[in-house]
Amino acid sequence: MMGAATVLLVVIVAAIWVAQSHSEYIEYNTTQRIVNGQINVHLVPHSHDDVGWLKTVDQYYVGANNSIRGACVQNVLDSVISALLEDKNRKFIYVEMAFFQRWWRQQSKAKKIKVKELVDSGQLEFINGGMCMHDEATPHYIDLIDQTTLGHQFIKDEFSKTPRVGWQIDPFGHSAVQAYLLGAELGFDSLFFARIDYQDRAKRLKEKMLEVIWQGSRSLGSSSQIFTGIFPRHYDPPDGFTFEINDVSPPIQDDIELFDYNVQERVNDFVAAAIYQANVTRTNHIMWAMGTDFRYQYADSWFRQMDKFIHYVNQDGRVNALYSTPSIYTDSKYAANEQWPLKVDDFFPYADKPNAYWTGYFTSRPALKGYVRVMSGYYQAARQLEFFKGRNASRPNTNLLAEALAIAQHHDAVSGTERQHVAADYALRLSLGYKEAEVVVASALAFLVNQKLSSQQVKPVTDLQQAMHSGHRISFLLSSTQYKLLSFIRSYVEQWKKLGQYNNVSTTDISVKDSAGNEVESQILPLSNATSILRKYYVKAYLGKSPGSEPKYWLAFPVSVPPLGFSTYIVSKPRQTGNRSTISKVHKSERSTNTSIEVGQGNLKLLYSADERKLTHYVNSRNLVSPQYASLRFLYACRFFSAF
Repeated sequence: MMGAATVLLVVIVAAIWVAQSHSEYIEYNTTQRIVNGQINVHLVPHSHDDVGWLKTVDQYYVGANNSIRGACVQNVLDSVISALLEDKNRKFIYVEMAFFQRWWRQQSKAKKIKVKELVDSGQLEFINGGMCMHDEATPHYIDLIDQTTLGHQFIKDEFSKTPRVGWQIDPFGHSAVQAYLLGAELGFDSLFFARIDYQDRAKRLKEKMLEVIWQGSRSLGSSSQIFTGIFPRHYDPPDGFTFEINDVSPPIQDDIELFDYNVQERVNDFVAAAIYQANVTRTNHIMWAMGTDFRYQYADSWFRQMDKFIHYVNQDGRVNALYSTPSIYTDSKYAANEQWPLKVDDFFPYADKPNAYWTGYFTSRPALKGYVRVMSGYYQAARQLEFFKGRNASRPNTNLLAEALAIAQHHDAVSGTERQHVAADYALRLSLGYKEAEVVVASALAFLVNQKLSSQQVKPVTDLQQAMHSGHRISFLLSSTQYKLLSFIRSYVEQWKKLGQYNNVSTTDISVKDSAGNEVESQILPLSNATSILRKYYVKAYLGKSPGSEPKYWLAFPVSVPPLGFSTYIVSKPRQTGNRSTISKVHKSERSTNTSIEVGQGNLKLLYSADERKLTHYVNSRNLVSPQYASLRFLYACRFFSAF
């Protein structure tokens, strides 16, 4: 009887509680404030948007090929801007200008006005500001400067702002060049990143040395110093505080009419995580990077929870939470007047666990690395020439090559860590940029040549051809027909020397004279059959068809090029037999009829197919093993070692 009365009493009390409570609108107080004497948790909403990695830059932007990764940067920006406009206290930082620039060009004038207001108010802040978040190990420093300049110029032109914080959160190790050249000398106040060696991080956590003054150059001393923060974990929030629509972190449930009401529980979790991080951080300011790769595709999912946390945590009073940016966080650190440890060298190599050093990318995809470097040199020369002739506001110009080179500096591009179809996309963009820049170079050189030859009453140049170069060698191939027609042709061979020094280079195309009419020693070199076979093979492999005409000769002669200038040479059929170029003979070796090539002198021999150019099987005389088809793993190993 007593048990039944107890149950009845509980039911009556519950009914009264339900009758007296109901859902209602809650206005969350998200006002930004810093409280002295308390732990201040700076919540920094961000999305790390790789400019190509598992998908190409275009696929990431529009949300294509989502079977690989469900990511759409266009959705991120649309959603974030809408969420920022709903509450003036919300903030967001954006980094990759290659994406933002594309999104910006697609917006209406009315939308652009609203976005500019967000930037002016500090709700939307551009951090880092380059076209991409570049790698720090494999690019040339000139390319890093150029890609950063390109992004900063866009921000300056459209928003009249200059980024003041470096945000290199994902590159696989960090160079001291980043600290002084692309940090302190760039005018940044601070630099933040996530990836350092796991042992180094563990030591710094114990000693409260995750935030340092990084002096990137010994010779430049204090002028090369920059305040640098290393995240205590990755560039995501503490466990339990990620709020993408499909994340598993428990949201705050503050509707008393619904089950699972958990405001105090979630506040306790927040305070515990804040105190833990404060114990490994100097001063009472800590930063939470509220986001990770391609987050905020549905921004309300994040901002709704952060609104609630700021509101309820600040009501609780044990710690203070606020929407923030790295700039606000940096100002707070400077104001604290703390003494910081000094760092004077690189953060290389990077390992995220035992025996897991991220150093293979230093040399991976060497063809792409080489192509980026060649295109970089060509771009430097092309834009110098473009300047001398006068830049064309409309196309053709060097913009396409500049943008292709910029995104190629991404830490999943020139590094070689991207998927194969993405690497091919980077190379395609570079080739298209080169093709347009080639028109600019030809036009500029013709312009300069005509200026030079105008006093000599020589017919102006109208059609200037050029060939790709490698290092200091420019190569022009002559077919046998072209050789016979040289009496009707006068061609101008131009070379541009971008380095500020004199140098001699070799080039190729009968009788050669310089611009003053002086004879230049030259030599005609017949192509070997081996070279011809290789040319046919690679043209067929890359273009899908055999070459139409077959070149027969190289023309080689020494060239002297002044610094930041060019030289002109006239190639023609000689009028006197004594002035003819020396014609060399070449030994024509017959191709082997053996279809198998054997490599190895010891117990292990590798057999390759001469026709298919691949490893077919191996012979191990010691173990009497001679399988026709080796295992895949062994084949890969053999191919690797046979390369040395």
